Amino acid sequence: MPVTELQSPTSEMVLLTPNQENPPPIIGVNNHAGKACGNDDRNKRGESADSNDSRVQMKKRLGLLEGVAIILGIIFGSGIFISPKGVIQQVETVGTSLIIWILCGLLSMIGALCYAELGTSIPQSGGDYAYILEAYGSLPAFLYLWDAMMIFVPTTNAIMGLTFASYVLQPFFDADCEIPTAAKQLLAAATICFLTYLNSSYMKVTTKMQNIIMFTKIAALVLIIIIGLAWMCMGHVENFSDAFANTETDPGKLSVAFYSGIFSYAGWNYLNFMTEELRDPYKNLPRAIYISLPLVTIIYVLANMSYLAVLTASEMIASDAIAVTFGDKILGAWSLIIPLMVAISAFGGLSVHIMTSSRMCFVGARNGHMPAVLSHISVKKFTPVPSLVFLCILSIIMLLCSDVYVLITYCSIVESFFIMLSVSAVLYFRYTRPNLERPIKVALWIPVVFVLICAFLVVVPIYVAPYEVGMGVLITVVGIPFYYVGVVWQSKPKWLLNTTTYLTYMCQKIFESAKEEKED
Repeated sequence: MPVTELQSPTSEMVLLTPNQENPPPIIGVNNHAGKACGNDDRNKRGESADSNDSRVQMKKRLGLLEGVAIILGIIFGSGIFISPKGVIQQVETVGTSLIIWILCGLLSMIGALCYAELGTSIPQSGGDYAYILEAYGSLPAFLYLWDAMMIFVPTTNAIMGLTFASYVLQPFFDADCEIPTAAKQLLAAATICFLTYLNSSYMKVTTKMQNIIMFTKIAALVLIIIIGLAWMCMGHVENFSDAFANTETDPGKLSVAFYSGIFSYAGWNYLNFMTEELRDPYKNLPRAIYISLPLVTIIYVLANMSYLAVLTASEMIASDAIAVTFGDKILGAWSLIIPLMVAISAFGGLSVHIMTSSRMCFVGARNGHMPAVLSHISVKKFTPVPSLVFLCILSIIMLLCSDVYVLITYCSIVESFFIMLSVSAVLYFRYTRPNLERPIKVALWIPVVFVLICAFLVVVPIYVAPYEVGMGVLITVVGIPFYYVGVVWQSKPKWLLNTTTYLTYMCQKIFESAKEEKED
């Protein structure tokens, strides 16, 4: 991410040309000419430029169902269908594996309760970035944004795109024939571009599609659960005998097993990225969390029981896609249903991830931590088109990287640290802002327990995987010079300011975007 221009939120951009003393204003600058540019068409239709509907700003288009669909859409990605083996691979026993899945669900619910308080106390989009900025200041927030934009978001998009492509292409190849890498990359790139376009231009269509896919995902997992329970009712419970025999007790391996479980629960905090677009967030944000997390935990535990009933521990460890192996073993000719469900889940999860992560990029740019053009909004669709396109480009670049999974490994510990930092903001605000309005106020022990568990999960892997932790820290630290050059350094060279201004103006014309218009 070339950070060529990062400016303060209050700075105004003007178009500079070599022989022009009084340059014309860029669309969206808060002056008369800029407003006229953005609102002429709407005024011709008889709409008020000052009405809430005509302002160039993010619209509150998400209700409770859409909020639940966003959380479930992210959590029920392809992870539960592909990689539950990460837990049992570390602990090696069925009983301990199920306990870890339950504990990961409880930990996610505890964390989600903390995010409910944060999201209703600080009703801003951006999620972790917004909370870290509010509590701990500019540099920690920038470093989180740096890691998210450079690693977390584009690599996750790339992996989800490749997962979708693999399951779509697999039926066209023999079982012993490997799918060409170029074919997977091209289909993944096309999918990312299509979903970016959909999220840029048709928000209503996107949210309706995500609602439908949410029910499809739940149906797929319920199918797996029913099949597994029926299998157990037929007397096939031998895999659960001696469920805790020879279980692994090494703290390092247990923490890695927790990471594998938590990875499948990841996404419970993503609705907080879109708080400003949620109708009645004080009610719908906590309600969406309260509905989603218990449902996810119950479904995940039952789905893993079904996997473990049909497959042995060694079969799960040997499988690259557990749901597919499960289907091949028990569904026979109907086994093609499972890859289809995995493909639909990956597609829906990718759409939700593209939508939510673009809001974090948008808020970061609005606060001066990213190039200013990324804080602009389409004057017709009221979506952050520049941020969506920017992340689309980064995601496609990541598709060409052969070490995408390695990058995720490097930064998983760092991401856990930032989540811990976000939740610790609950405690920080309780101490520094006791009178802050808190529509949702959790018991004090909840954030304390979550922070302590996260601290354990961050510290223990330092001696289990020191190289990976070191690389994650290095990637984060590299962002510090970009912060001082892009954010702190105000007197930038004139040629740089001119270049970025021209680029911003061109992007505004291409994307028909403008600066956000705030309420008076």
